[in-house]
Amino acid sequence: MAKTYLKTKIGTILIQGSETSVHSIKILRQIQEDQIDKGNSITIEAARQISEYLDGKRKEFSIPIKIQGTEFQNKVYRALLSIPYGETASYKDIAKAIGNEKACRAVGGANNKNPIAIVIPCHRVIGSDGAMTGYDSGIDVKEKLLKLEQEHK
Repeated sequence: MAKTYLKTKIGTILIQGSETSVHSIKILRQIQEDQIDKGNSITIEAARQISEYLDGKRKEFSIPIKIQGTEFQNKVYRALLSIPYGETASYKDIAKAIGNEKACRAVGGANNKNPIAIVIPCHRVIGSDGAMTGYDSGIDVKEKLLKLEQEHK
């Protein structure tokens, strides 16, 4: 699997993928120089599109992604993809969207396991009361991503 590392204002982003699709995008807390790999055309294109997004110049992604998870997680990820740029949804909204209104906590668990950060916009999910809730890369990164989208809506 090819890897591309992208240094950004929110941290270093690791993009992993095959020759046909992106499999994983993670915002890293630390990176060691010996981990760096040149990637392939798919991961390099993903890095370009993420850079454009972080510069406020892109609102949608056109890279092929391979969503990998349980059947439930995949339903959640597809629902996350329907949250428009610059908008948010609650865990309850996502639970309703997948047909299981009582699955709010399970939606949170699936959200936390999202393998393709930013492109599958789990950062757009907030608490029903509007509170910023967990984000794998930290609440500060989640807030920055939401602020960026509000500024370029």
